[in-house]
Amino acid sequence: MPRPAPLSIVALSLILALGACAGSSGSPSTPSSTTPPDTTNTGSGAWVMGYAVGYERDLLPPSELNWASLTHLAVGRATPNADGSLNTTFDIDAVSGPAWAKTMVQQAHAHNVKAILMLGGAGEHAGFVSAASASKRQAFVQNILKVVQGYGFDGVDLDWEPIESADQAPLKALAVALKAAQPNLLLSVPINFVNSNFPRGEARPSFADLAQTVDRLNIMSYGMAGIYEGWKSWHSSALMGESESTPSSVDSSVKAYLAAGVPASKLGLGIGFYGLCYQGVSGPRQTAPGMKIAADDGQMSYSNIMAGYFTPAARKWDDSAKVPYLSSATPLGMDKCSFVSYEDAQSIAEKGRYAREKGLGGTIVWTLGQAHFSSKPAGQRDPLLDAVKSAFRP
Repeated sequence: MPRPAPLSIVALSLILALGACAGSSGSPSTPSSTTPPDTTNTGSGAWVMGYAVGYERDLLPPSELNWASLTHLAVGRATPNADGSLNTTFDIDAVSGPAWAKTMVQQAHAHNVKAILMLGGAGEHAGFVSAASASKRQAFVQNILKVVQGYGFDGVDLDWEPIESADQAPLKALAVALKAAQPNLLLSVPINFVNSNFPRGEARPSFADLAQTVDRLNIMSYGMAGIYEGWKSWHSSALMGESESTPSSVDSSVKAYLAAGVPASKLGLGIGFYGLCYQGVSGPRQTAPGMKIAADDGQMSYSNIMAGYFTPAARKWDDSAKVPYLSSATPLGMDKCSFVSYEDAQSIAEKGRYAREKGLGGTIVWTLGQAHFSSKPAGQRDPLLDAVKSAFRP
């Protein structure tokens, strides 16, 4: 799923060292004459693409989705099998999953929203590598398009995680083949945030090459913290303020991909509707022997944070990072958090302002259900999504 796997400073340095030893073999070739022209005008304009996933279907019924805030809905997920076929249970089952996904597509179109098939996600790397290999790619493309056409999808989110150097060529070939077979098919690819100490470890020039074919490269700029060697406690989705010991932010990732040659209009940033629960520290830029992250995606949904962790007294604002957080000497909530990093309307407004100033291609939201409040009156159920609409579609 569109969640990055952050690398430690040590791990990234090893990757860079290995890449240097590999020489040109780890780099993609210059676009060949067979690369089709950029036909991605159908994806022009700022995107607000929210992810709706099958395992959260009870959190957000289609009838309650705030469609007016979205331009694109990513419906997840189908997964690639090694033989090039697709698993379409949508993390539900073989009957209810497809039925749910088709309903989401129909509802999206009824509300003038493009429907995108989320293909892959965390844990599906091996399936992509095998299915997109030269010997299986043609069958893989046909199977993808069969699902696209059968369900009525407008595009595919190629959620190949992680995208290693060796994956760049087959990923590009897969995207080219899909566009060649169906030129108006929208294609998006989620990409990792960068470690600002080693920006070229993720922000490789090959992504500029990929951007010629796909409509959006969306940075998974959430969950950008962890217990890694050399890292202090940090925010899940800092806009700015990165440092050597807190080496992640939206701004540093955007700058790295722009420097690698990705056009700003093809680059999106990510907003997580979930947060991180730290124990052992009370705020950002701290370290302690017992520091750990006790909960994140799912358990630390925005709705759960508001219901079980938030207090006005605990809420702080980090003006250098442009994000809120909760800090409390008395542990908060069932996970006993002393530091909670999360997004709110104020931080989303900052990200929208930043995206407009940089001329970025929009945003992705992971996941819509995590900030939905079914028990509230209509018009008050999606405060974060309302904030996204105000920030990115003013």
